[in-house]
Amino acid sequence: MTYLSIFTLAGIVFTVFLLVLAAMAVGVMFGRRAISGSCGGLGNKTDGEGNTSCSLCQNPSESCKELKAQMAESASTEPPK
Repeated sequence: MTYLSIFTLAGIVFTVFLLVLAAMAVGVMFGRRAISGSCGGLGNKTDGEGNTSCSLCQNPSESCKELKAQMAESASTEPPK
């Protein structure tokens, strides 16, 4: 392969990548849904009492406590969907 064909191939791949990225962005904008995580993972991990994973920490840091308080506050002030 010559350098010209390598650069041509790289340009085509880059262009296709940008087109796919733009299509996903347009889909998110018109879908009006926020991008969210999957159904599984740590977000759904609970202990025996049904507490979420943040509650599983034996000694949570201050930043975790602050984040948990902020999340609870924003959940209480959000209008229902």
